[in-house]
Amino acid sequence: MRPIRLPEPPSGGTLGMPEIFEGGVYSVIRRAVIIGNGFSGAENQSIGLVRALGLSNHQSLYRVTRPRGGINDWLHWLPVSLHKTLDYIIRRICGYSRYPVIVSGKKPVHLPSEYGVSAGLSSLLEADAKQIATMARETFEKDGPLLVVASGRDTISVASSIKRLAPGNVFVVQIQHPRSHLNRFDLVITPKHDYYPLTPQAQEQIPRFLRRWITPSEPPDSHVVLTVGALHQADAAALRNAATAWHDELAPLPKPLVVVNIGGPTRHCRYGADLAKQLTVSLQNVLASCGSLRISFSRRTPHKVYGIIQKELGHHSKVFIWDGEEPNPHMGHLAWADAFVITADSISMLSEACGTGKPVYVTGADQCKWKFLDFHKSLQERGLARPFTGKEDMSESWSYPPLNDTVEAAGRVREAIAERGWRLQS
Repeated sequence: MRPIRLPEPPSGGTLGMPEIFEGGVYSVIRRAVIIGNGFSGAENQSIGLVRALGLSNHQSLYRVTRPRGGINDWLHWLPVSLHKTLDYIIRRICGYSRYPVIVSGKKPVHLPSEYGVSAGLSSLLEADAKQIATMARETFEKDGPLLVVASGRDTISVASSIKRLAPGNVFVVQIQHPRSHLNRFDLVITPKHDYYPLTPQAQEQIPRFLRRWITPSEPPDSHVVLTVGALHQADAAALRNAATAWHDELAPLPKPLVVVNIGGPTRHCRYGADLAKQLTVSLQNVLASCGSLRISFSRRTPHKVYGIIQKELGHHSKVFIWDGEEPNPHMGHLAWADAFVITADSISMLSEACGTGKPVYVTGADQCKWKFLDFHKSLQERGLARPFTGKEDMSESWSYPPLNDTVEAAGRVREAIAERGWRLQS
């Protein structure tokens, strides 16, 4: 009997090489799991990174949920596991009927579209580290390694547990600084301003007895990727699609089209009616140089802020205020706007706008502190954004190299995966 001979691997590098000569399915990452926390600002970063890695059509979303309602709204500072345990005890003592029931993780929940475009995700389940790790191990021979991308404080314990339970079957990326023990993840992606606590300015602001609790406590190591702002989905392809989808509504508007995005106060950017009044005066001052002005609010915008702006600008012929009803024009605004005015609290909205290369003006930065100040300083130093004073000629255009954090972070992920001996599906 003649021996069976396998064909020789093709020459000329690995381009087009069959998987049998590249390590087979065991070395190719074809799918991704996203661990979310229910907040679009965090989940959008994970979805954007997976999109940049080319796995949008092979992703699943699992969500870490906390008990809600009643006293639970005051317990979000607790670790998720402790919060759920405490909620269970309270329910047993006081009776289940007196408290709202959290969403069960056994039944898929339809996922709404984010920012006016589908996130490519049809359903989600409660994040269970053991179940996800087991799935990664049991499907490894058939489907290869699993990419796990998580973002937000509540996802840290789940993502790190998946890594611990299936270290040879997963590659885990944690977005936003996990505060400690960075070796629990294969890669950490975080903005530079998360390291603000290590600067001399921050050391002056932090009382000595609190410094040990302020993290990070050490400079970034080799497996930490630093960005300027937040990752997002608004890449060139998404903006082209949005430009087509919103052409009929936005293309005919008089130019320049100025888009105003208003967020909401945070513990580091506290404002309310004062900023709303200041902003309306400034917008009224620049209306003469605007062709059209479109204003959008986030879910965090206080009702009082919305009311002031609606009252002062809602009846002006050049002004359109989005009422919050679907479809969300956010992506259309990014595609068609000639300039942006954005409140300083929203790192996500500022990062998306700075990715367009168009003029970005920031309002309310003087009411921010801590690492938000460091973020706004970096935007201005790179020529990405300017303070909004109300004295601008909005027809004046200026540009800069667009902020490209998501693509650059995706490149670093590819490099780290290659160092592991794996590669992403091309």
